[in-house]
Amino acid sequence: MAAVEPSTPPLLAMRGVGKKFPGVIALSGVDFTVRAGQIHALLGENGAGKSTLIKVLTGVYAPDEGDIRLASQPIRPASPRDAERLGISTVYQEVNLIPTLSVAENIGLGRQPGKFGFLNWSALRRHARIALARLEIEVDVDAELGSLPLAIQQMVAIARALDLQAKLLVLDEPTASLDEKEVDELFKIMRQLRVAGLGIIFVTHFLDQVYEVTDCITVLHNGEFVGEYPTAGLGRLQLVSKMLGREVSDEEGHAAEGGRSAAVGGRPSSETTVPLLEACQLGRRGAVHPLDLTLRSGEVTGLAGLLGSGRTETARLLFGIDRADTGEIKLRGQPMKISSPRAAVQKGLAFCSEDRKTEGILPNLSVRENIIFALQAKRGAWNTLSRAEQGRLCTHYIQALRIKTGSPETPIKNLSGGNQQKVLLARWLATQPALIILDEPTRGIDVGAKAEIEQLIAKLRADGVAVLFISSEIEEVVRNSTRIAVLRDRRKVAELSGGEMELHRLLHEMAGVAKTHE
Repeated sequence: MAAVEPSTPPLLAMRGVGKKFPGVIALSGVDFTVRAGQIHALLGENGAGKSTLIKVLTGVYAPDEGDIRLASQPIRPASPRDAERLGISTVYQEVNLIPTLSVAENIGLGRQPGKFGFLNWSALRRHARIALARLEIEVDVDAELGSLPLAIQQMVAIARALDLQAKLLVLDEPTASLDEKEVDELFKIMRQLRVAGLGIIFVTHFLDQVYEVTDCITVLHNGEFVGEYPTAGLGRLQLVSKMLGREVSDEEGHAAEGGRSAAVGGRPSSETTVPLLEACQLGRRGAVHPLDLTLRSGEVTGLAGLLGSGRTETARLLFGIDRADTGEIKLRGQPMKISSPRAAVQKGLAFCSEDRKTEGILPNLSVRENIIFALQAKRGAWNTLSRAEQGRLCTHYIQALRIKTGSPETPIKNLSGGNQQKVLLARWLATQPALIILDEPTRGIDVGAKAEIEQLIAKLRADGVAVLFISSEIEEVVRNSTRIAVLRDRRKVAELSGGEMELHRLLHEMAGVAKTHE
């Protein structure tokens, strides 16, 4: 679809923007246009290029190619401060102000009124009240920022951004930590700013919010421009398809269903199987709304949803990384409190994080040390594995998972991504878990390694292990799962099994539209 070209001239025009990093093309020929008096959503999945584009716009990165114009004037911000001077202000998901300073001090930071080194406190407070009044916010300007609710801190950050004489406001995931009432207040302010003539870039993962407050949508995929669309003219299913980079027909969906049966051995999910783990109304404010989830031995439960839908947040609650605000977990029918990952491991749970580099591998340790790490932690400091036991364990898993390494003593950082992932799987399999949570286990690895990991998932299922499988590749979820829980905007919205698990149906559930049968 061609880009939207309303009659009003653009406030911001980015044309043919490109940015490369060693071995990665982050942006390739991207166009982006924002007009005054417009709320423009910038959307895309992981690796789409949203963050890179924003960093180019705000002077964090210099573009390798392309042209940027603000109010028809060529610009090339050399830093975020330079971008602010040009009239581009950014408010991030994590409020980047100083919590120990007052509201007034944060709003006036770097521009405090005064003479001869003395601060004019009355002028500072008056200036802060004027900035807040513009957004119709009533708060004590002498209050310490960190003592206020997160939603108010976000509003103060926006007030500071607008106080910089902003023409263009960038809101990068501003609603990620807000509840529904706080989101409504933010949207009220965004609409007021739109009427006042500001251009607003809204980066979010929540589709409901996109359709509630935005005028226009730009979609990126794999660093490339997909298109610019009026929000009212782009259906939810179309939007999800464009974000995922594919159009799915009914025929493709049914073909994928056949592939799923082959991948998981064709055994139907059994509702009569005794649940291994039951999460009842499990939730955490700002992460995921209370949900029910049942995991059974010998089943692969897929967790599907767009980025930001609550997939990883759910996994972290189940494994005790984050503390739930509501609900309970039952293991084999008995209430269980998982207060930490250590407690989860002791109960027979395992978790392969999506962030292999920072939350998975221990890069400077050997393959052997990485494999035995979780098992040794489970056994405790006084029940150490002998070197002979470690050797037997490593030899077994290196052979069983076909890990390509010169030696068990090779530093894991020297292995390919796919082999690093296999080492992490070996680490958790060595603990003989009853449940293993696999969060994006095939991300960033080659096709051959992906196929081997999918074969391993099928074997785990056949061996009676419960598997929670999370992937942003919906074909993988359909292919490897015996049932699929669908998340959207931090809520569980559906659970599919049997013939329901086909791509077209899954896309409809992720997008939040009713499936039509032709």
